[in-house]
Amino acid sequence: MRDGGFRDATRFATLGSVPADTPSTKRSTVFRFGVYEADLRARELRKQGRQLRLQDQPFAILAILLERAGTVVTREELRERLWPSDTFVDFDHSLNTAVNKLREVLGDSATRPRFIETLARRGYRFVAEVQAEAEPAGEVPSTKTPTTEHDLPKAHRGLTRSLLALIQMMYLIFYAEALIHWEGVYRIAWPEAGAPIVFIAVLVTAAVGIPLRCFLLSSVGFDYSRLGEKFNRIFPGVLLLDQLWAAAPFLILGHIGFGIALGATAALLYVPFAERTLVRMAYPNAG
Repeated sequence: MRDGGFRDATRFATLGSVPADTPSTKRSTVFRFGVYEADLRARELRKQGRQLRLQDQPFAILAILLERAGTVVTREELRERLWPSDTFVDFDHSLNTAVNKLREVLGDSATRPRFIETLARRGYRFVAEVQAEAEPAGEVPSTKTPTTEHDLPKAHRGLTRSLLALIQMMYLIFYAEALIHWEGVYRIAWPEAGAPIVFIAVLVTAAVGIPLRCFLLSSVGFDYSRLGEKFNRIFPGVLLLDQLWAAAPFLILGHIGFGIALGATAALLYVPFAERTLVRMAYPNAG
């Protein structure tokens, strides 16, 4: 009964087992969460106005979870609503496959869920904040001009978060080295001019940068869900701080030479923009 042919047949039956008009889609309701919008009547999932491709069954599961956001929807309830009693399918496999496809489209993770939380042997729960908007009966949905989706490469969140953490470690090393060797920094800061501007700038920016990097590093380590939103707010300050420290290679000009110092500075000037890109890739639902 569970040979390859039967499994293929059950998969086909599973994808076609969701009625075109389930009870959840009869309700003219739009749900918004993060940068996503689910139109249950039109059976469309959109991200920042751009329609995403999602099969019927994963969308039906999403609709049920959105309608009961914050509460547990048991696996048995999903089976009763989506799989008729006379449908012979490998239920566990079909449900897991549908949920995985839904998570893939949403950029979600089972281990660190931002939208769909798995409760072992019980069911699922939608954990993100949801805004429901009911459309008046008989009203034709308004046509929205789709916005352009950010043209960012798709990468594993673990990779983007690791790169972001490494950048924070790099700056922490910069600050520590400058403070440990403060006497050398002072000697090249022209104290005889009566205004050691470079020395003062290094001390002040390092004092500001250390807590900033610790915050970003801990947020990445604990996968703080609102890091994208927070980073967007503080980015002007991060940009200014990083641009100042882009000149750090010239503090050791005597050891590395002018050419290497200039090249390293040019690379460091790009780093804050790389940080912003990595944050947007790892936390795409930032406000």
